[in-house]
Amino acid sequence: MRTDTIFYQLFLIFPNLLFELLNQPPVEGYQFSSREIKELARRFDGIFLPPEGEIDRVIYFVEVQFQEKQDFWWRFLTEIFVYLGQYQPDNDWQGVALFSTRKLDAGLPRQYQSLFDNGQIKIFYLDELEISETSSIELEIISLIVGKDSEAIPKAKKAVTKSQEIIDNANEQRKILELIQTVLVYKLNQLTREEIEAMFTLDDLKQTRYFQDVAADAKLEGIKEGIQEGIQEGIEKEISLVIRLLKRKLGNLSPDLELKIRNLSLETLEDLGEALLDFSSSQDLITWLNSH
Repeated sequence: MRTDTIFYQLFLIFPNLLFELLNQPPVEGYQFSSREIKELARRFDGIFLPPEGEIDRVIYFVEVQFQEKQDFWWRFLTEIFVYLGQYQPDNDWQGVALFSTRKLDAGLPRQYQSLFDNGQIKIFYLDELEISETSSIELEIISLIVGKDSEAIPKAKKAVTKSQEIIDNANEQRKILELIQTVLVYKLNQLTREEIEAMFTLDDLKQTRYFQDVAADAKLEGIKEGIQEGIQEGIEKEISLVIRLLKRKLGNLSPDLELKIRNLSLETLEDLGEALLDFSSSQDLITWLNSH
């Protein structure tokens, strides 16, 4: 998975995620960017820079690691000190390392241990973050990124639903939806982007506050008809997607099974879309249909 790109987008959309991980209140005014270190011809995954002239604020260097690299700490800390030497900022600094799992952390070299002891280096293992019903959308997306592939679809839908409940801005909702779709493209690479987009098109149409407000304000019969057409189109996409996934998983389906699937309610179709990840034979599908 191209986690550097995904986390770059994640921090761009949710810059306060850094402060949430650090258990600090959000701080406005920081500019998130990716900066090149000329001497090494490398870029940090991200740097949080305070407004120019505010030397009492900290510069945060962020590095995300999803692969095993024995020299991670040597490289990361060297980049930090080369950056400090190159730009010579007056601000203090803090390094933040985000490992997907603890086993990828080779351990901070003893020569730099004092940086950890005094809090200048912070380490997080993303798969150990506590996620609850009250967790932020940002943490829900991280849980999706580091979680099991079999849990990806329900986690993605949960994150989308939460964004629709909390965020009123349609443009922000679109960015979050696109980010979640990108994560799924990498995690479920047996699906096309079109198939993944189809999983969310209907919810995006029916549940976003922006769409509901526009529909309510318009009060026009033509818009109502358009909504119904959109909903029906979404149902057809959901049916087609589930059938394609089942055929990839189990092979060709009998006409009777396809007919049963096409007659399922939308809610049951969505449940089937999640359950089919665990199917290994047509009998699993038949058993599931008989119980629903």
